[in-house]
Amino acid sequence: MEPGRIENLSVVYQSRDFLVVNKHWDLRIDSRMWREIPTLQKQLRHHFPELADPDTYYGFRFCHQLDFSTSGALCVALNKAAAGSAYKCFKERRVTKAYLALQVRGHVQESRMTINYAIGRNSTEGCENPKPSLTELVVLEHGLYAGDPVSKVLLQPLTGRTHQLRVHCSALSHPVVGDLTYGQALDQEEQPFRMMLHAFYLRIPTRSECVEACTPDPFVPALDACWSPHTLVQSLDQLVQVLRAAPDPDPTEGCPASCSTPTLPSKSPETEAQRASCLQWLSEWTLEPDH
Repeated sequence: MEPGRIENLSVVYQSRDFLVVNKHWDLRIDSRMWREIPTLQKQLRHHFPELADPDTYYGFRFCHQLDFSTSGALCVALNKAAAGSAYKCFKERRVTKAYLALQVRGHVQESRMTINYAIGRNSTEGCENPKPSLTELVVLEHGLYAGDPVSKVLLQPLTGRTHQLRVHCSALSHPVVGDLTYGQALDQEEQPFRMMLHAFYLRIPTRSECVEACTPDPFVPALDACWSPHTLVQSLDQLVQVLRAAPDPDPTEGCPASCSTPTLPSKSPETEAQRASCLQWLSEWTLEPDH
């Protein structure tokens, strides 16, 4: 697979207020490194110089994050108001996201499950400040990757913890193929060329517009000869129809509508620390220069 370059930006959704791009798997969103490296921010400046805002550090307002090794849908707000409306959707858990992944160490036996493992900060004392974390998993295919049994799955995070999908897959003893942080370290020559996690579907129902994008599936034999599926469990096309037809999560509830069991505790009032974090986030993407 060719590496990410400045020229090969893929846009899957564009409006006056938002862009959704299909981020390459080996591309950082932005970088403060002293040496020049390709980044999504530089791709955007190359393709859309007229949209770059000199009053923001990176020139563009990224509504959320994707890991360096994760590919797929990433939303960019093109003005301060759009950034604020997107942030509100994320804060109220009204955003729908779905990822594709290849999972290693045998085939996932259950065709559908809800993963309910709390996630906290790892320390010498164990897991600090664990928070409820929920992920829906649907098995799409069973097959082999470079001769090892793997499952292709659709993952829908119902909460937004750091590295949630990778941690949950590892907790099932089926880590994401190529995940060297939460999976078993292999010899260098046995490692795949990337981590097999892709942000496949994104819907952000802002007040002014519903930002919805579906990216191409990268985990097909035509693009990666090491992946050889042999058993179809669930059609991806049918699941896409279900995602598109599903109602937006209700912000008055503690869990998205597609979450069945278990449910999250009801949302407590916003604390001063949370409010300060929100204001700091918005200030980083402010349209007007600070005075």
